[in-house]
Order: sequence, then C-alpha cells, then structure tokens
Amino acid sequence: MIKNNKPVKITLAHINDTHSYFEPQPLQLQLNIDGINLSPYVSNGGFSRIATRVKQLKSIAIQNNREFIFVHAGDCFQGTLFFSLFKGKANSDMLNALGIDLMTIGNHELDMGNEPVATFLDRIKFPLLAGNWDLSKELNTKSHQLNGRSNLFSYQSHEQTARWMTRIVDNEPVAIFGLSIDKMADIANVDIDTPFVDAFNTAINTVKSIQKTGINKIILISHLGFEGDRELANKVDGISLIVGGHTHVLQGDFTDLGIKKESEYGLRINDTYIVQAGCHSQALGHCEIDFNADGSVSTFNGKNELLIGRRLCVDKTLLTTHDDQYYEKARLYLAQHDNVIVCKKDPQLQSLLLDKYIPKVRQLQKTVIATITEDMRHIRIPDLKGGSEIAPLVAESFVHMMNHNGHQIDFAIHNAGGVRTSLNSGNITVADIAGKLLPFVVPIGVYRLKGKYIAQALEGAINNATNNGVIGSGSGSYPYTHNLKFNYHGDHPIGKRIVELSIYTKDNRWQSIDDETVYYGSSSAYTMKGKEGYDAITMMEDEGVITQHSMADCFIYFIKNIPNNLILKV
Repeated sequence: MIKNNKPVKITLAHINDTHSYFEPQPLQLQLNIDGINLSPYVSNGGFSRIATRVKQLKSIAIQNNREFIFVHAGDCFQGTLFFSLFKGKANSDMLNALGIDLMTIGNHELDMGNEPVATFLDRIKFPLLAGNWDLSKELNTKSHQLNGRSNLFSYQSHEQTARWMTRIVDNEPVAIFGLSIDKMADIANVDIDTPFVDAFNTAINTVKSIQKTGINKIILISHLGFEGDRELANKVDGISLIVGGHTHVLQGDFTDLGIKKESEYGLRINDTYIVQAGCHSQALGHCEIDFNADGSVSTFNGKNELLIGRRLCVDKTLLTTHDDQYYEKARLYLAQHDNVIVCKKDPQLQSLLLDKYIPKVRQLQKTVIATITEDMRHIRIPDLKGGSEIAPLVAESFVHMMNHNGHQIDFAIHNAGGVRTSLNSGNITVADIAGKLLPFVVPIGVYRLKGKYIAQALEGAINNATNNGVIGSGSGSYPYTHNLKFNYHGDHPIGKRIVELSIYTKDNRWQSIDDETVYYGSSSAYTMKGKEGYDAITMMEDEGVITQHSMADCFIYFIKNIPNNLILKV
C-alpha cells in the first residue's frame, strides 16, 4: 500500500495510427492571406520530424523538472510499402529509433494473426500494452508463443484486470495500462485461442485493483476509438488521461488551414481528459498534466502540432500581383501558427531510413514487372458495362499461389473492397500492386466447404453489398470468384437467390455444385472470418489454414508466372 502520495508533473507526447508512414507526405493547405486565397502544399510529418520535435519537448520537460513520456496508441502496421515489403521489421526499427516508451496494440497489428506480433515483440525495446488480450488459454504448441512474455502487458485472467506498468515519477508511482477494441475478432485476424475480452469491465476492474495498491494517478493508452474513449470516460471513474487511437481524430483547431475541426484537444469528460493525434505521422500531440497528491488533475495544457518543412509550393499563376509578398506572408503565417511547427528532420533517424529502407522501396517503385495492353476497370458492384476486370484475376491468383504451395484448391472468392483501384494500360511495378491496387497486407487462407455453404456465402455477400433484405455494411463485400459461376436473383426469397451454381473441375468442364460435397476454397483471412455477409464460410470443415502470403504476394506471383491476354510479362 502506497502512503503519503505527492503531486507529480508529467509531459506526455503521443502519436497513433502511424501506419508505416515514415516519410513526409504532401499536404495541401487552404489559407487566406490579406484576402487572397492560397492553396500551398507543404511537406508534412514523417518520423524524422517527429524525432526532432520529441527531442525538443523532452529537453524542455527536463529543464522544467517534469517527467517525460512518449507513447504510441496503436496501429503502426500496414499502410505503405515499408510494411508491404518489410512487414513489421521496419516498424520496430523506426519506433526504437524514435524512442517510444510504450505502445498499445492496435487492430492492424493483428491483420496477419499473432505470429507477426511475436516477431515484433522480439525486436522492440519498449513494452506493448494489451490489457484486455486474454492469452491464458493460448496453445502451448505454437512456435510463436505470446503468453508470459515480459514485454507484453496482457490480460490477467484470474484477477480479470489488465497487467499495468508502474512509472516512478519523483518517487511517486503512476499506473499506465492499455486497452484495445474488444471486437478484435470482427476486424482483425487474432488467433482463436487468444481472444480480446470486454474493455469496459477490464477498465473498471483494473482501476479498482490499481487503487487498492494505493496508486491514485492512472493513465490509459487506448485503441478503442474516439467514441469508445468518450464512453469509457463516462462509465469509469479514476482515469485521469486517455491517450487514444484507431479513429484518426486530429484534435485541435486547424480550420484556418483548411482542416475541419473534429474536437478540441484534451476533451474533458467528467474528470478524464481525452487526447488523439490524427494519423499517418502527420502530427505530434503533447500535453502537460499536473497531478495533485490525491490523484486529481490540477493543470492540463496541450495541443496537437502539424509538423512541416520550411518550404511552400504555391501556384503563382493564381496570384495577380506581389507574388513574393504573399508567399512570404504565408510562410510567416505558418511559422507563427500555434498548432504548426516548422522543423528539420532528425539526422540520425533520417540516416537509418535512407541507409536501410528507402533504397529498397525506391527500387520497387522503379521495377516494372508487367505491361498491361489495355485499361483494366475495377468496380465493386457490376453495372451495365459489366463487373470488375481485376477482382476475378486476384481471386485466380489465390488459386495459383495456394496450389503452388501444395494446396489443392477448387475455387476462390474475393470481396470487391479488397481491390482499391483500376489499372491503366502501360507498365506496372510491384509498388503499383502492393502500394495501390492491393495495399492491405492481409493473409490468404484455404478451407474446405460444403457446396450449400458456398451458395449461402455468395448470396450473403451480395445481399450485404446491395442492402437487399439486410442492413448491409457497404458495397465492398460484393463477391468476385474464380472457377465458380452462378446467377443471383434478387427478387427470390432470402436463402434461394443463388441459382445455377457451377464449379470448373480439374477435368476442364463445368459441373453443378452438390450441396453436400466438400470443396476446397481460398479467400482472404478477412473473408474467411465471415465478415460482411460471408457468414457461411465459417461453416468450413475444421478451422482452415491461414498462410503467410498476402493478396499482393499472390497477385505479383500470378502476374510474373501466369501471363494472360491482358497482362504480359516484360
């Protein structure tokens, strides 16, 4: 039991949902300078600028006798070619170099299942918080065991609490724990033996358990989303600060830069402050939070800052007179803006990026793997011109890759939303596929499914995509297939809308699918979980197999090895 609690002062810096955006991105601003509307582009964000600003803030905190903590509120995986190419290795290297003190796990860390998280934990130099991730029944036969790792702060099933960290600040303990979306199985690919449990009950139990030890200063690093954080602050007393992620909310007033205001920074609900810092490494949030001896917050000050370079790119053809004058005024306006920091790139972190990772990414962007002889159209739901020309080929690529790896696949189904763009005729590179066409690094799996459930899955996906008799979740669920053909009659009763369902057999003929025959299929792990109308796929025999091949891996292999009339090898 802690006795004689005392006040503490903390400066906390935070980022979230960085999604492998290590390099700066162009950002167009909307400014009004002396009545003239300008739309300059600036170089925004990136890890090297974050590193520079964090070092500045840490130095200021030390000078003012304040504790400094730097946290990441989840979702560092996915997003760019740095993840498509290096999976989690670049993320661990860059976060280590950035000097992160701790991080909460996000849903995209689990897009490829548990194994990449285990590899990530082997590499990072900071703890990963996952306070409602129950690992107590994890199979001990796994090669990537997570339970019992010292740097993973997971759920304590016997106590029904999160395992928390204790940070000693001027001899006074501060408790920090993490929570993530409890519906993780619905949006990610967490292993079935390691579920996420209810976040709110975990929060209530954890706060009570912390307080029983005498600690009265509590911080939550959350990947519940902004609404989830607000709801938790309403329901759970005793948490002074929630540092959030998942919903990409850039708190603060940036309206005079052309960015819509979503929330004030440090939204207060009851006695809890909530902060979130946008996404894609565009901004750094930081706050000074002072605690009274009794654990209440005496002072809270903070803001999000857009981190930009010193140069502005302005279309001067839109200006009539005094071009340089307006340009200089715009530059000065940004330099003096309360929520903008013009800062240089940190040389050490930039060197790591330049020496280790950027050359390989640039090579991908230059390496032509095929030439497309005509434009290839992608549309989610077929129209009068037909359906997607790309999604069926992506499904076909699953079959070829899985068969190449020893699986005997009869058919494949792929949801339209997994393909993100059309393709123009001409050369295409690996970067075009992995960075634009199929940017989500989601694994492909195989499964055994009776014919009647294939029909149900197809109908459920189309019903969902078209809101036909169900409340759908979007057109992205529309199914495209390989080795299957069928007709959908939307005016038939639910359950009887798929007719004339056939499969192309290995002896090169079409054959009607039999309801009770088991067929071998391939889809993304996302679809295999039965999301967005694909519930019937979960009726698979056994549990299926999730491979380590992504959608892009399969399609790149297909392009290189299975040329057809639209895609030609170079």
